[in-house]
Amino acid sequence: QVQLVESGGGLVQPGGSLRLSCAASGSIFAINTMGWYRQAPGKQRELVAAAPSGGSTNYADSVKGRFTISRDNAKNTVFLQMNSLKPEDTAVYYCHAIVVATTNWYANNYWGQGTQVTVSS
Repeated sequence: QVQLVESGGGLVQPGGSLRLSCAASGSIFAINTMGWYRQAPGKQRELVAAAPSGGSTNYADSVKGRFTISRDNAKNTVFLQMNSLKPEDTAVYYCHAIVVATTNWYANNYWGQGTQVTVSS
């Protein structure tokens, strides 16, 4: 199996910054895409940013210019640097990865447990 473990959420004032981390571990053969989604209360889960392996990163329009996604492929880790945070960024942030596991040799979707980000004064 594959596990995604997130860290870095918390409470921050508007205009502040947070950095989320997500480490993948387990029966990993290859990781295609790593990224971040978020879900605010009463709303659907939405893509925040994604970093395909060997491809260009992409961002939700609402976070462009404020958030930066990066990967450390050697450590199977993805980061989300969030700057100029706004109250509307408040949500549970989920790490996502498309992983080819050695248990079945298929590309499957995996999710982290979620980490709360709250932007409030």
